[in-house]
Amino acid sequence: MSAPTLNPSEQAAESAGQASRTAALTPVDYFRGLAILEVVLHHASGAARRYAEDGSTVLLFLNILNRVLHFAVPGFLFLSAAVLTRSLLARPDYGRYFWRRVVRGAWPYLLWTVLYLLWSAWLGDRPWDDLLKPDKWQLWLGYGKGNYHLYFLLVALESYLLLPFLLPLARARIRISAALALGLAVQIGIYWANKYYLHLLYPASTVLWYLAPVVLGAAVGGRWSEFQDWWKRRRGRVLLLTAAALVLHLPMALAFLDGLQVSPWLYSASTWAYTTPMALVVLGAGYSLWRRGLARWVGLLGGLSLQIYLIHPAILEGLEHLLPSKSVENLDTVPALPMLLLMVMLSLTVPLGLARLLAWLRLSGVFFGR
Repeated sequence: MSAPTLNPSEQAAESAGQASRTAALTPVDYFRGLAILEVVLHHASGAARRYAEDGSTVLLFLNILNRVLHFAVPGFLFLSAAVLTRSLLARPDYGRYFWRRVVRGAWPYLLWTVLYLLWSAWLGDRPWDDLLKPDKWQLWLGYGKGNYHLYFLLVALESYLLLPFLLPLARARIRISAALALGLAVQIGIYWANKYYLHLLYPASTVLWYLAPVVLGAAVGGRWSEFQDWWKRRRGRVLLLTAAALVLHLPMALAFLDGLQVSPWLYSASTWAYTTPMALVVLGAGYSLWRRGLARWVGLLGGLSLQIYLIHPAILEGLEHLLPSKSVENLDTVPALPMLLLMVMLSLTVPLGLARLLAWLRLSGVFFGR
């Protein structure tokens, strides 16, 4: 049976309804949703590896999944640079800009560092008396070491300070492809400057290690209204570049994961070559989903991506304490793939539930700065 034909007024009403549903979400929401799914899968696959047998196909699958899904931090930094650059170009109110960065960035970083330090001490992963040592706090706050995921918030804070200095690049409306090349060139220069002069203790905990996506994001922010058309014209080349970079990067990434020695220079270069254009791929995918009105749940996840990001590591750590891995004698009965599914499901649903509860209690601003 064919679909009924709508008269013009009915067609207009249906189009208006579709437009309003699409307008409720944005491509930015879809980007964040895809990126937070990547984060959860990346962290969950890393944790589930402990439940897989050495040399098994399951372990190989988890290793590949974990290394391929290793682009969220550059991706989120790229998106943040694009969105904030666009905002600053439209409204260069630096007082408002920095105050909002303190409320939405610095406060959650400080609060969740403290919460995770208390959580890890309660789990027995660190001594309680470590919390009384000033040198430990200098490490935790200065390098984002309060938990394995908190360094991102520190890097984001540093990128907020950097972005106003990149506005001339955005105002010059540099081509996106040129910004990609420029960002990678600057990034390579930073690598060698660090090797011979800077000697950063934890380079990956500083924005200097993510200049390529930040520069690219600033350029996209300056050409935001043109991105859809650019993506339609260039997506084939970008996908080919990203795939080629992954082919070069993946063998080294798997070797690194297995504890084998790899060239730090080649590993870093291939990581940047893969993760930087991947940010463009995720934004292009976000636009495609938004335009077609598909997978609204991805966009809805994106609206709560920060909450999921901050909470889900506690879920994974709690699960690992409740269900010890095969390294614990006589407790190697938990299959790795079901454990992965359980981790992903709880890492999404529990933070979503807590986020909704805190919003209902009007405490979302206290815990997440928004």
